[in-house]
Amino acid sequence: MAEPDYIDEDNPELIRPQKLINPVKSSRNHQDLHRELRMNQKRGLAPQNKPELQKVMERRKRDQVIKQKEEEAQKKKSDLEIELLKRQQKLEQLELEKQKIQEEQENAPEFVKVKGNLRRTTQDSSEAQNS
Repeated sequence: MAEPDYIDEDNPELIRPQKLINPVKSSRNHQDLHRELRMNQKRGLAPQNKPELQKVMERRKRDQVIKQKEEEAQKKKSDLEIELLKRQQKLEQLELEKQKIQEEQENAPEFVKVKGNLRRTTQDSSEAQNS
């Protein structure tokens, strides 16, 4: 590629091209803002002025990634883990049923408890006579 003629220093009549001034960068407001951003970057502070929509979209994206990872982890579970989880759920259900029965017995009126005791004693005495 050939070099342009104006690079030669020997011709003083030519006007040398100059870099154009950017009006945005030359404004005092922009300089102050840029200085503040550089200082925050050095301190490790990130600007927290994100729009609400951008925050919501980032949160959704993050939740979606977490959900995908959980689904992948569940797909990778072995047969043993699946069987153990089923047994654990069955045990929890049985425990809940026992608690419900116990609460019902505790909350029952006194005459119901006595009636149940009488039935047991009569059954026990009849079994003793049959033996």
